[in-house]
Amino acid sequence: MFRTVLVANRGEIAVRVIRTLRRLGVRSVAVHTDVDADARHVVEADTAVALGPARAYLDIAAIVAAAKRTGAEAVHPGYGFLAENAEFAAALADAGIVFLGPPPKAIEVMGDKIAAKNAVAQFGVPVVPGIARPGLTDDELVAAAPGIGFPVLVKPSAGGGGKGMHRVDDAAGLPGALVTARREARASFGDDTLFLERFVARPRHIEVQVLADQHGHVVHLGERECSLQRRHQKVIEEAPSPLLDAAGRATIGAAAVATARSVDYVGVGTVEFLVSDERPDEFFFMEMNTRLQVEHPVTEEVTGLDLVELQLRVGAGEPLPFTQDDVVLTGHSIEARVYAEDPGLGFLPTGGRVLDLAEPDGEGVRVDSGLRLGTTVSSDYDPMLAKVIASGPDRATALQRLDAALAATTVLGVTTNVEFLRFLLADPDVAAGRLDTGLLDRRLPGFAPAAPDDETVVAAAVARWLAAWDAAGDDPWTQPSGWRLGAPAATVTRWRVGERTVEVRLTGTPDDGAVVVDGGEPRTVVARNDRTALALGLGGERRRYRVAADGDTTWITAAGGVAAAVRRLGPRPARPDASAEATAELSSPMPGAIIAVHAADGDPVTAGAPVVVVEAMKMEHVLTAPADGTLRLAVALGDRVSVGQVLARVEADVAAADAPAADEKEGERT
Repeated sequence: MFRTVLVANRGEIAVRVIRTLRRLGVRSVAVHTDVDADARHVVEADTAVALGPARAYLDIAAIVAAAKRTGAEAVHPGYGFLAENAEFAAALADAGIVFLGPPPKAIEVMGDKIAAKNAVAQFGVPVVPGIARPGLTDDELVAAAPGIGFPVLVKPSAGGGGKGMHRVDDAAGLPGALVTARREARASFGDDTLFLERFVARPRHIEVQVLADQHGHVVHLGERECSLQRRHQKVIEEAPSPLLDAAGRATIGAAAVATARSVDYVGVGTVEFLVSDERPDEFFFMEMNTRLQVEHPVTEEVTGLDLVELQLRVGAGEPLPFTQDDVVLTGHSIEARVYAEDPGLGFLPTGGRVLDLAEPDGEGVRVDSGLRLGTTVSSDYDPMLAKVIASGPDRATALQRLDAALAATTVLGVTTNVEFLRFLLADPDVAAGRLDTGLLDRRLPGFAPAAPDDETVVAAAVARWLAAWDAAGDDPWTQPSGWRLGAPAATVTRWRVGERTVEVRLTGTPDDGAVVVDGGEPRTVVARNDRTALALGLGGERRRYRVAADGDTTWITAAGGVAAAVRRLGPRPARPDASAEATAELSSPMPGAIIAVHAADGDPVTAGAPVVVVEAMKMEHVLTAPADGTLRLAVALGDRVSVGQVLARVEADVAAADAPAADEKEGERT
């Protein structure tokens, strides 16, 4: 076994690899960029090496130098970044360092989808009908499409993750789709080679885990169902598939083993197939991922194997310690990916600083996470934060445990997709295992994030009120009691909740208080900080909330509830038509950079006019003026911005609004 291994990755996968290294007594080396200097994988590794700016995880020379400097005998690439980079594997080999992945040739062949299809077809693995050869022009693709049969799927030969893939339903839409797909593929992968496949209606996405040693032994470790996807990105995965029986598993497993043998594969890899829901025995090869997959934990849970340990042992030259007959799948396991994204805003990436964190545990629950308290979630990297995995003796138990685990997952300070994940798990088709790759997109219109109710806003106000009481201690002059001659004054706060403004008035003490919301009936309040939560008695009902404040924004969630952010406003203006009330704010929906500014400070703007463009993770979002008025910019071209940051304000012309109409001017009134 190796003595020192460098992990050339970040986030939850780096933390997960380090966990196995620690169990095996292997010294771990983390690498990090300036952005990740305090990241969890850096803290948990035995030693760490700084690489430089945000993109330095892609710097082959810097990582090889770090491995040499720290005495690393092997490098684990995780997934993403350089995990499927043949040049990286070759550079490590030249330096005498073991790459914990397949040979460069296997990476090259399987990294080119056209070459991969041709390679596996020679080994009898069925492929999706289509046209796939290097250098196909748009005219050749258009000419071939009718013979393939519409709808077709336009796919880039390089890369993955659904980028550059487009479904085309008729000949008229194909030329435009090809132009778009080439542009996207060129921007994402530096290669705009395209090919066409027949679009398989309502297919299931099933992948098979394979493992090969350096002695010619290849086995498969069963399959994973990955059909719950959004825009070709997996969201929930499980093992085994509820579709396949033992015979189907053996057949598709044999095809995956043949795929691995077609490129003399070594190490852990995944072969992905499209499978007919109506005919499970009909499946087609899609691609092979020459690395550890994000969803590998569900395979580990049902096989009892540690895939990272097996990567290490195979890389060290050991033969596989078992044969195909020894592989047994026990129970069921389901994984949900927790992303920093806002389902209520079209799944735009979010970000921010983790102000409070609670991750679930319990029977059958596992969490692979890159988070820790104080972590800054940046738009420089993939938005996946963690994976919540639940296992049980059967699928129903695993589903129930996963939903409960997600309900106990709290990330305050960063908007996540946890609420959407629970929405999916409650879907009858998901519960029944009736899955296909289009199911999630069909369900999207039915999802609406829950808006914070008045009680949540009261809890946010009480949390700040209680903090003021705690800070004052026994000093009666600083206690927020509202004491004065006559009736006590209320502590009044105003909150922005979506499009609403809510006013909360608190009187009394935390042990014996009262609250009035928007002039309604008073209710009793009893509040205290109880370990990590706010214990709040409101009108005779008691609840616990996790609360964290960041400036004027308070993040809050009830136990088993949904995290929400509410913003405290200033005091109510003296006049309802004052300029403060006539100002509309323009806030960033995601962290990123200002890449365009369409108007200057002080310019008149009209509602709907473009003001600034925010870019994050190659996504551009045009922000428009929320109202007519005068623009007051708060950012400049090139600025980095955080989610929720005010980018501009539009001031209405109060004087003009107050001016009488022409027929009401002096001498003209009727």
